[in-house]
Amino acid sequence: MFNKKEEKPTGPNAMNQFGQGTLINGDVSTEGDVRIDGKVTGNVSSRSKVVVGVPGIIEGNIVCQNAYIDGKVTGNLEVAELLILSSTAQIFGDIKMKKLVVQEGARFNGKCSMATNSTGTEQPVARPKIAPAA
Repeated sequence: MFNKKEEKPTGPNAMNQFGQGTLINGDVSTEGDVRIDGKVTGNVSSRSKVVVGVPGIIEGNIVCQNAYIDGKVTGNLEVAELLILSSTAQIFGDIKMKKLVVQEGARFNGKCSMATNSTGTEQPVARPKIAPAA
């Protein structure tokens, strides 16, 4: 009971956090969740969730499963599932996602496209077949 080691999650369940005042020049890639309250100059990719806190700044692209943006992103976002832009979010780039929630006050400047299948990619619009005139 007292000699039991506390196990910390690793791999896809691990939480990575870059606190306010942290500056990263380069790409960030992780299997687990990542929270950024500092500044990243580079691309961020996660097979899980990316959270950009209020003081957080990303100057690069984000590719992830889910994202919650409170801070500033200058770059494109590709989110396979849910993207939430809080009232303090500032996005300067194109976004592609399956589901989108935008709170009042969020700023977004770019193109927006919604994926329509489970892989996070857009499906082409099927054209109806027209029967030849008789």
